[in-house]
Amino acid sequence: MFSAMRSRHYKKALVAVAVLVTLALFAQEAFAPSEPQPRTLSCAPDEIASAAVLDPLDPQQRTLASHLSRRFQVPDEEAGLAVFAAYRAALKVGLDPLLVLAMISIESSFNAAAESSMGAKGLMQIIPRFHLAKLEEHGGEDAVLDPESNIVVGTRILQEYVHRTGSLEAGLQQYNGAARDETGQYSQKVMAERSRLERVLRRTQVTALEVPGG
Repeated sequence: MFSAMRSRHYKKALVAVAVLVTLALFAQEAFAPSEPQPRTLSCAPDEIASAAVLDPLDPQQRTLASHLSRRFQVPDEEAGLAVFAAYRAALKVGLDPLLVLAMISIESSFNAAAESSMGAKGLMQIIPRFHLAKLEEHGGEDAVLDPESNIVVGTRILQEYVHRTGSLEAGLQQYNGAARDETGQYSQKVMAERSRLERVLRRTQVTALEVPGG
């Protein structure tokens, strides 16, 4: 009889242990930290790509791009790319970016497809046959119609002419093929245009500094 009672107690103990183990496993599953769910995007992939593209222009360059876009009736994006390329190319060779932009204004009015009767092409009116070596570095003669390549090559040409002649005025005259023009008409036009661009920047700076209601 004692043996039968001990057997019943043993069975009850096993059942109790099984119940406790089951409860413990249930509690572990219920309170375990959930796996992080992947985040869903609230905008389309093309919107994400657009948001990732940062405007490369600083405020000064953006002001110039806006002015040139309006003045020469070219798309904002084209004007912005030209301004950015001019700044980068000019600073790389030690020239004034406003000077390069002034030259583009005079040479082509920011028309990347401009072509003269002499065969000068693009924003800075480069004659390909005279500068094939430089154009080859950018893919060949057709690079003359690529705005950025045209600006880079044109800026290098001007820098070499300035170095060769010993002055900015003489370098500009040679760029225009007017080295014998003692009046310096071309260089004067470029410098006047540069001054105009500088005034645009000054007016913007003054406006930014004005106190509303002052």
